[in-house]
Amino acid sequence: MARPIPAGELAEIEDVVRAHPGGITLGEIAAALKERIPTRTLQHRLKFLTDSGRLVREGERRWTKYRLPPVIVTGELKAGEVQLEAEIELGIPLSKGGEDVQAYVRQPVARRKPAGYDRAFLDSYRPNVSAYLDETQRAHLLKVGTAETGEQPAGTYAKQILNRLLIDLSWNSSRLEGNTYSLLDTRRLIDFGEEAEGKERLEAQMILNHKDAIEFLVSAAEDIGFNRYTILNLHAMLANNLLADEGAAGRLRRIAVGIERSAFHPLEVPAMIEECFDQALATASAISDPFEQAFFAMVQLPYLQPFDDVNKRVSRLAANIPLIRGNLCPLAFTDVPRQAYTDAVLGVYELRRVDLFRDVFIWAYERSAARYAAVRQSLGEPDPFRLRHRAGLRELVAQVVEAGMNRKTAAAHIAAWVRENIEAADRERFRELAESELLSLHEGNFARYRIRPAAFEAWQRAWMEGARP
Repeated sequence: MARPIPAGELAEIEDVVRAHPGGITLGEIAAALKERIPTRTLQHRLKFLTDSGRLVREGERRWTKYRLPPVIVTGELKAGEVQLEAEIELGIPLSKGGEDVQAYVRQPVARRKPAGYDRAFLDSYRPNVSAYLDETQRAHLLKVGTAETGEQPAGTYAKQILNRLLIDLSWNSSRLEGNTYSLLDTRRLIDFGEEAEGKERLEAQMILNHKDAIEFLVSAAEDIGFNRYTILNLHAMLANNLLADEGAAGRLRRIAVGIERSAFHPLEVPAMIEECFDQALATASAISDPFEQAFFAMVQLPYLQPFDDVNKRVSRLAANIPLIRGNLCPLAFTDVPRQAYTDAVLGVYELRRVDLFRDVFIWAYERSAARYAAVRQSLGEPDPFRLRHRAGLRELVAQVVEAGMNRKTAAAHIAAWVRENIEAADRERFRELAESELLSLHEGNFARYRIRPAAFEAWQRAWMEGARP
């Protein structure tokens, strides 16, 4: 008979975890314990604590962290209580079906029925006949998510709020994966390239991958869609430098995978994964309503698990494809509690029910729409000329800075570049804008041109020397 684990040793592990509300890795736990414990022994004790519900395990492989279970808040909250996600979760109105799904998936895994991938869940969906969102819900989302941009090219709205969207969506989507960067940490990383002290490099990589993927969707708004080009490249960007097999980035899954703390067993046959992947994309492409299309992607892509990892991240950004293309408010997952999102996904995995996921999706979109309506109002109306030439301005300014040009050299380069790349009617205005952008560059705004900090500092010295008499 196995020797019982001493209660005092388990309590010490819990105390260490309790001191890290954002989660703590196995290595960090081992370092914090008073006496050294062999790794295998510590793993066994952590498994015992998670299986018994005393700890929660989050993330996979290198991302695995442990924390105390979330506080379940019932009745009225007392003033001064720590509310955090539990309070937000109470604010999500759940349907009767959503409540049923939540009650089921919050049972211990051992009490839930094992479930495998069911092809019929995808086969039975008929674009523009079937619907996860009913007509009233779709009309409501369209009302709250419509931006008065007039007739504008695809991606216009997202470009207007791009700086905010990069930070919000990168942070929230990463946060849902267990990333411990704060919103301020994320802003400094994206704006200045500064990694937060005491954080793992993998967390910075995850956020920067989101930034690249979002910029890809917005800059290529007229070309993206539910096709292999978009989704495979989206995965490659989001998975960059995060997978054990780097060749798996942007490639469909060839291995079996498991889902932590779930009774769901994903499809394992590579040929079937590819077939279902193509079918899911074709089905999504045929859906005419942008919100139904977005939600379909959030449901079916994680359910299929087409990639080795990073599937949910792909689905969250893919959900924004029809919103970006349609100049609708993007979905940034603002304030979405991790537990609510996890429960919603588990409801799809194990029950093939979208009730809870739909409740979370609608609530999340309402929050995002309210945020970006306020953001856009504060930004005012964009200059259509600047908007039309945004890519050219970014390219030209980056060239000047990366090459460390002084004022005289920059003026000659700008003149030559404008003659070669800009129509005659727009050349003078474009040249003025380019020079104005260079004159207004400072340490707080150069990152939007994808300029490296070292290059900016070197250029700034050359630029200032060129201004001296």
